[in-house]
Amino acid sequence: MRAVLVKTFGGPETAEIAEIELPEPGPGQVRIRNQALAVHPADVAVRAGFLAALLPEQPSYRLGWDTAGVVDAIGEGVEDLRTGDPVIGLTHWFATRNGTHGDFAVLPAATVAPAPAGLTPAEAATLPLNGLTALQALDLAELRDGGTLLITGAAGNLGHFATQLARYRGLRVIAIARATDRDGLTALGAEFVEAGDQALAAVQRLAPGGVDAVLDTALTGAALLPAVRADGVFLAVRPPAAPESERGIKVVVVNVRPDGHQLGELTKLAEDGRLTTRIAGTHPLTEVAAAHEHAARPGIRGAVVLTV
Repeated sequence: MRAVLVKTFGGPETAEIAEIELPEPGPGQVRIRNQALAVHPADVAVRAGFLAALLPEQPSYRLGWDTAGVVDAIGEGVEDLRTGDPVIGLTHWFATRNGTHGDFAVLPAATVAPAPAGLTPAEAATLPLNGLTALQALDLAELRDGGTLLITGAAGNLGHFATQLARYRGLRVIAIARATDRDGLTALGAEFVEAGDQALAAVQRLAPGGVDAVLDTALTGAALLPAVRADGVFLAVRPPAAPESERGIKVVVVNVRPDGHQLGELTKLAEDGRLTTRIAGTHPLTEVAAAHEHAARPGIRGAVVLTV
Protein backbone atom coordinates (compact mmCIF):
# COMPACT_ATOMS: atom_id res chain seq x y z
CA MET A 1 0.00 0.00 0.00
CA ARG A 2 0.96 3.63 -0.46
CA ALA A 3 1.72 5.91 2.49
CA VAL A 4 2.87 9.52 2.81
CA LEU A 5 6.26 9.49 4.52
CA VAL A 6 8.77 12.14 5.51
CA LYS A 7 12.32 10.82 5.53
CA THR A 8 14.08 14.17 5.40
CA PHE A 9 12.65 17.42 6.72
CA GLY A 10 12.27 20.19 4.17
CA GLY A 11 9.96 21.62 1.52
CA PRO A 12 6.67 20.18 0.23
CA GLU A 13 8.55 17.75 -2.00
CA THR A 14 9.83 15.91 1.08
CA ALA A 15 6.30 14.60 1.71
CA GLU A 16 6.72 11.56 -0.53
CA ILE A 17 4.69 8.50 -1.37
CA ALA A 18 6.29 5.17 -0.53
CA GLU A 19 5.18 1.55 -0.53
CA ILE A 20 4.76 -0.01 2.90
CA GLU A 21 3.31 -3.28 4.15
CA LEU A 22 -0.47 -3.39 4.48
CA PRO A 23 -1.19 -3.21 8.24
CA GLU A 24 -3.47 -5.72 9.92
CA PRO A 25 -5.90 -4.64 12.64
CA GLY A 26 -5.17 -6.02 16.08
CA PRO A 27 -7.66 -6.65 18.89
CA GLY A 28 -10.05 -3.72 19.24
CA GLN A 29 -8.88 -2.13 15.98
CA VAL A 30 -10.30 -1.58 12.52
CA ARG A 31 -8.59 -1.05 9.19
CA ILE A 32 -10.03 1.75 7.10
CA ARG A 33 -9.73 2.04 3.34
CA ASN A 34 -9.15 5.76 3.14
CA GLN A 35 -11.16 7.96 0.81
CA ALA A 36 -10.23 11.45 2.04
CA LEU A 37 -7.57 12.85 4.38
CA ALA A 38 -7.22 16.41 5.67
CA VAL A 39 -3.79 18.05 5.54
CA HIS A 40 -3.33 20.11 8.71
CA PRO A 41 -0.82 22.80 9.74
CA ALA A 42 0.63 20.17 12.09
CA ASP A 43 1.41 17.94 9.10
CA VAL A 44 3.10 20.87 7.37
CA ALA A 45 5.08 21.73 10.52
CA VAL A 46 6.34 18.16 10.95
CA ARG A 47 7.30 17.85 7.29
CA ALA A 48 9.13 21.20 7.34
CA GLY A 49 11.12 20.22 10.44
CA PHE A 50 9.68 22.95 12.66
CA LEU A 51 8.98 20.33 15.34
CA ALA A 52 12.09 18.22 14.83
CA ALA A 53 13.44 19.01 18.30
CA LEU A 54 10.31 17.47 19.83
CA LEU A 55 10.42 14.23 17.86
CA PRO A 56 12.48 11.11 18.51
CA GLU A 57 14.79 10.22 15.67
CA GLN A 58 13.45 7.53 13.37
CA PRO A 59 13.96 6.63 9.70
CA SER A 60 10.66 8.14 8.58
CA TYR A 61 7.41 9.62 9.82
CA ARG A 62 4.03 8.77 8.33
CA LEU A 63 1.87 11.90 8.35
CA GLY A 64 -1.84 12.30 9.01
CA TRP A 65 -4.25 12.82 11.87
CA ASP A 66 -7.67 11.86 10.61
CA THR A 67 -9.51 10.00 7.89
CA ALA A 68 -12.82 9.47 6.17
CA GLY A 69 -13.24 6.10 4.52
CA VAL A 70 -14.78 2.65 4.69
CA VAL A 71 -14.09 -0.13 7.19
CA ASP A 72 -12.00 -2.73 5.37
CA ALA A 73 -11.08 -5.24 8.11
CA ILE A 74 -12.01 -5.74 11.75
CA GLY A 75 -9.87 -6.94 14.65
CA GLU A 76 -10.91 -9.30 17.40
CA GLY A 77 -13.42 -7.93 19.87
CA VAL A 78 -14.89 -5.18 17.66
CA GLU A 79 -18.68 -5.51 17.69
CA ASP A 80 -20.17 -2.16 16.70
CA LEU A 81 -18.62 -1.85 13.23
CA ARG A 82 -18.88 -3.94 10.07
CA THR A 83 -16.82 -4.09 6.90
CA GLY A 84 -18.22 -1.63 4.41
CA ASP A 85 -19.31 0.90 7.05
CA PRO A 86 -18.44 4.51 6.09
CA VAL A 87 -16.57 6.05 9.01
CA ILE A 88 -14.43 8.93 10.21
CA GLY A 89 -11.61 8.60 12.73
CA LEU A 90 -8.75 10.36 14.47
CA THR A 91 -5.31 9.40 15.73
CA HIS A 92 -3.24 11.65 17.99
CA TRP A 93 -0.19 11.90 15.76
CA PHE A 94 2.21 13.12 18.44
CA ALA A 95 1.33 10.11 20.57
CA THR A 96 1.65 7.52 17.78
CA ARG A 97 3.88 9.23 15.18
CA ASN A 98 2.22 6.81 12.76
CA GLY A 99 -0.36 8.69 10.79
CA THR A 100 -3.28 8.02 8.49
CA HIS A 101 -2.11 9.44 5.17
CA GLY A 102 -2.07 6.67 2.60
CA ASP A 103 -4.35 4.02 1.16
CA PHE A 104 -5.26 2.45 4.51
CA ALA A 105 -5.16 3.34 8.20
CA VAL A 106 -5.54 1.17 11.29
CA LEU A 107 -7.21 2.84 14.27
CA PRO A 108 -8.72 1.73 17.57
CA ALA A 109 -12.44 1.15 17.02
CA ALA A 110 -13.12 3.43 20.00
CA THR A 111 -11.73 6.39 18.04
CA VAL A 112 -13.99 5.81 15.01
CA ALA A 113 -17.56 6.95 14.32
CA PRO A 114 -20.06 6.68 11.45
CA ALA A 115 -19.41 9.20 8.71
CA PRO A 116 -22.09 11.89 8.40
CA ALA A 117 -24.78 10.95 5.89
CA GLY A 118 -25.10 13.55 3.18
CA LEU A 119 -21.48 14.69 3.34
CA THR A 120 -18.86 13.70 0.81
CA PRO A 121 -15.79 11.89 2.15
CA ALA A 122 -13.78 15.08 1.59
CA GLU A 123 -16.24 17.08 3.70
CA ALA A 124 -16.34 14.39 6.39
CA ALA A 125 -12.53 14.31 6.59
CA THR A 126 -12.49 17.92 7.81
CA LEU A 127 -14.37 17.04 11.00
CA PRO A 128 -12.26 14.85 13.31
CA LEU A 129 -9.23 16.89 14.38
CA ASN A 130 -10.67 20.40 14.41
CA GLY A 131 -14.17 19.35 15.37
CA LEU A 132 -13.02 17.32 18.35
CA THR A 133 -10.57 20.02 19.44
CA ALA A 134 -13.36 22.60 19.39
CA LEU A 135 -15.80 20.31 21.22
CA GLN A 136 -13.31 19.37 23.92
CA ALA A 137 -12.21 22.99 24.36
CA LEU A 138 -15.81 23.99 25.05
CA ASP A 139 -16.13 21.16 27.56
CA LEU A 140 -13.03 22.45 29.36
CA ALA A 141 -14.44 25.99 29.45
CA GLU A 142 -17.53 24.72 31.34
CA LEU A 143 -19.61 27.72 30.30
CA ARG A 144 -23.31 27.90 31.04
CA ASP A 145 -26.01 28.89 28.56
CA GLY A 146 -25.59 32.63 27.94
CA GLY A 147 -21.90 32.72 28.82
CA THR A 148 -19.53 34.75 26.68
CA LEU A 149 -16.73 33.11 24.70
CA LEU A 150 -14.07 35.06 22.84
CA ILE A 151 -12.52 33.20 19.90
CA THR A 152 -9.38 34.46 18.18
CA GLY A 153 -8.68 33.32 14.64
CA ALA A 154 -12.39 32.57 14.46
CA ALA A 155 -12.41 32.19 10.68
CA GLY A 156 -9.78 29.44 10.69
CA ASN A 157 -10.72 25.78 10.61
CA LEU A 158 -10.72 25.33 14.39
CA GLY A 159 -12.37 28.67 15.02
CA HIS A 160 -15.06 27.95 12.43
CA PHE A 161 -16.14 24.78 14.23
CA ALA A 162 -15.79 26.34 17.69
CA THR A 163 -18.00 29.27 16.73
CA GLN A 164 -20.75 26.97 15.50
CA LEU A 165 -20.56 24.60 18.48
CA ALA A 166 -20.55 27.48 20.96
CA ARG A 167 -23.61 29.06 19.38
CA TYR A 168 -25.34 25.66 19.39
CA ARG A 169 -24.71 25.51 23.15
CA GLY A 170 -26.32 28.90 23.64
CA LEU A 171 -23.14 30.88 24.19
CA ARG A 172 -22.51 34.45 23.15
CA VAL A 173 -19.52 34.43 20.79
CA ILE A 174 -17.22 37.37 20.13
CA ALA A 175 -15.12 36.49 17.11
CA ILE A 176 -11.80 38.11 16.22
CA ALA A 177 -10.77 37.71 12.58
CA ARG A 178 -9.83 39.63 9.46
CA ALA A 179 -12.22 42.22 8.07
CA THR A 180 -12.95 40.01 5.06
CA ASP A 181 -14.35 37.35 7.41
CA ARG A 182 -16.99 39.57 8.99
CA ASP A 183 -19.97 38.40 6.93
CA GLY A 184 -19.20 34.72 7.34
CA LEU A 185 -18.87 34.95 11.12
CA THR A 186 -21.90 37.15 11.70
CA ALA A 187 -23.90 34.67 9.61
CA LEU A 188 -22.96 32.05 12.21
CA GLY A 189 -24.31 34.29 14.96
CA ALA A 190 -21.04 35.74 16.25
CA GLU A 191 -20.31 39.34 17.16
CA PHE A 192 -17.39 40.45 15.01
CA VAL A 193 -14.19 42.23 16.03
CA GLU A 194 -11.53 43.01 13.44
CA ALA A 195 -8.08 41.64 14.26
CA GLY A 196 -5.41 44.23 14.91
CA ASP A 197 -4.14 46.72 17.47
CA GLN A 198 -7.65 47.85 18.42
CA ALA A 199 -9.12 44.38 18.89
CA LEU A 200 -8.64 44.22 22.66
CA ALA A 201 -10.31 47.60 23.20
CA ALA A 202 -13.20 46.56 20.96
CA VAL A 203 -13.71 43.35 22.95
CA GLN A 204 -13.66 45.27 26.20
CA ARG A 205 -16.36 47.60 24.88
CA LEU A 206 -18.53 44.60 23.96
CA ALA A 207 -17.87 42.82 27.27
CA PRO A 208 -16.92 45.51 29.82
CA GLY A 209 -17.01 43.00 32.67
CA GLY A 210 -14.73 40.61 30.80
CA VAL A 211 -15.53 37.53 28.75
CA ASP A 212 -16.05 34.28 30.61
CA ALA A 213 -13.53 32.40 28.48
CA VAL A 214 -11.24 32.82 25.49
CA LEU A 215 -10.28 30.18 22.95
CA ASP A 216 -7.03 31.46 21.51
CA THR A 217 -6.64 29.69 18.16
CA ALA A 218 -4.57 32.60 16.80
CA LEU A 219 -1.88 32.13 19.49
CA THR A 220 -2.25 35.71 20.73
CA GLY A 221 -1.31 34.75 24.26
CA ALA A 222 -0.99 37.02 27.29
CA ALA A 223 -2.14 40.15 25.44
CA LEU A 224 -5.70 38.79 25.70
CA LEU A 225 -5.77 38.33 29.47
CA PRO A 226 -7.20 41.83 30.14
CA ALA A 227 -10.28 40.80 28.14
CA VAL A 228 -11.03 37.88 30.49
CA ARG A 229 -12.97 38.37 33.71
CA ALA A 230 -11.40 37.44 37.04
CA ASP A 231 -11.64 33.68 37.60
CA GLY A 232 -12.42 33.16 33.90
CA VAL A 233 -10.84 30.60 31.58
CA PHE A 234 -8.07 30.95 28.99
CA LEU A 235 -7.88 28.07 26.51
CA ALA A 236 -4.59 27.81 24.60
CA VAL A 237 -4.15 25.39 21.71
CA ARG A 238 -0.35 25.24 21.97
CA PRO A 239 1.77 25.30 25.14
CA PRO A 240 4.01 28.23 24.04
CA ALA A 241 0.92 30.46 23.72
CA ALA A 242 -0.37 29.66 27.23
CA PRO A 243 0.20 32.73 29.43
CA GLU A 244 0.87 32.79 33.15
CA SER A 245 -2.34 32.99 35.14
CA GLU A 246 -3.43 36.23 36.77
CA ARG A 247 -6.55 37.36 38.67
CA GLY A 248 -7.53 33.74 39.21
CA ILE A 249 -7.87 33.01 35.49
CA LYS A 250 -7.64 29.29 34.77
CA VAL A 251 -5.18 28.65 31.92
CA VAL A 252 -5.67 25.35 30.11
CA VAL A 253 -3.83 23.87 27.12
CA VAL A 254 -6.28 21.97 24.91
CA ASN A 255 -4.77 18.62 23.93
CA VAL A 256 -7.20 16.84 21.63
CA ARG A 257 -8.23 13.33 22.59
CA PRO A 258 -9.46 10.79 20.00
CA ASP A 259 -13.00 9.86 21.03
CA GLY A 260 -15.43 7.91 18.86
CA HIS A 261 -18.44 8.85 20.99
CA GLN A 262 -17.77 12.56 20.60
CA LEU A 263 -17.08 12.08 16.90
CA GLY A 264 -20.55 10.57 16.73
CA GLU A 265 -21.95 13.76 18.27
CA LEU A 266 -20.24 15.79 15.55
CA THR A 267 -21.62 13.45 12.91
CA LYS A 268 -25.18 14.05 14.13
CA LEU A 269 -24.71 17.81 14.20
CA ALA A 270 -23.33 17.76 10.65
CA GLU A 271 -26.22 15.60 9.46
CA ASP A 272 -28.70 18.02 11.04
CA GLY A 273 -27.05 20.99 9.34
CA ARG A 274 -25.94 22.53 12.63
CA LEU A 275 -22.26 22.06 11.80
CA THR A 276 -21.01 23.08 8.38
CA THR A 277 -17.68 22.15 6.81
CA ARG A 278 -15.44 24.07 4.42
CA ILE A 279 -12.95 22.83 1.84
CA ALA A 280 -10.24 25.08 0.44
CA GLY A 281 -9.24 22.51 -2.18
CA THR A 282 -8.71 18.83 -2.91
CA HIS A 283 -5.67 17.05 -4.31
CA PRO A 284 -5.21 13.40 -5.24
CA LEU A 285 -2.87 11.45 -2.99
CA THR A 286 -0.28 11.40 -5.76
CA GLU A 287 -0.10 15.21 -5.53
CA VAL A 288 0.65 15.33 -1.82
CA ALA A 289 3.44 17.88 -2.32
CA ALA A 290 0.98 20.26 -3.98
CA ALA A 291 -1.43 19.72 -1.09
CA HIS A 292 1.28 20.66 1.40
CA GLU A 293 2.12 23.78 -0.57
CA HIS A 294 -1.57 24.70 -0.62
CA ALA A 295 -2.05 24.07 3.11
CA ALA A 296 0.91 26.31 3.94
CA ARG A 297 -0.54 29.37 2.20
CA PRO A 298 -1.51 32.11 4.65
CA GLY A 299 -5.14 33.03 5.08
CA ILE A 300 -6.80 30.06 3.38
CA ARG A 301 -10.32 29.32 4.55
CA GLY A 302 -11.29 25.68 4.79
CA ALA A 303 -9.38 22.43 4.80
CA VAL A 304 -7.00 21.11 2.18
CA VAL A 305 -7.95 17.49 1.53
CA LEU A 306 -6.17 14.55 -0.09
CA THR A 307 -8.44 12.21 -2.03
CA VAL A 308 -7.54 8.53 -2.32
